[in-house]
Amino acid sequence: MAGTDQLSAVFSALADPTRRAIIAELAARDATVTELTAPLSISMPAVSRHLKVLERAALISRSRSGRWRASHLEAAPLREAADWIERYRRFWDSSLTRLDAHLAAVQAAGPVTDGPAGDPREPE
Repeated sequence: MAGTDQLSAVFSALADPTRRAIIAELAARDATVTELTAPLSISMPAVSRHLKVLERAALISRSRSGRWRASHLEAAPLREAADWIERYRRFWDSSLTRLDAHLAAVQAAGPVTDGPAGDPREPE
């Protein structure tokens, strides 16, 4: 993918559910195009096109043994994507921790008894 960084290529490749299904299959074992096509409801040429996208993103490699060409999962780009996402998981965890602390402080303060007129929280 000329002009595209590696992480963008990985996320672009992972955006398609068929390619994610192929990656899941290759996580269990190396497989040929024929083996990868069997559980999918698409043609072998379509699977081959998906494999080319995954190969350009460096998520798979392919080797030839006689007439067979097996695909192999390359986990390193997935690790880089997971590391990138992990930074933002920490952000969310931190935000939820602050929200928990705020809610605990509000609960510790007790119920609101003197709300402003027309406050929807106050019973009439």
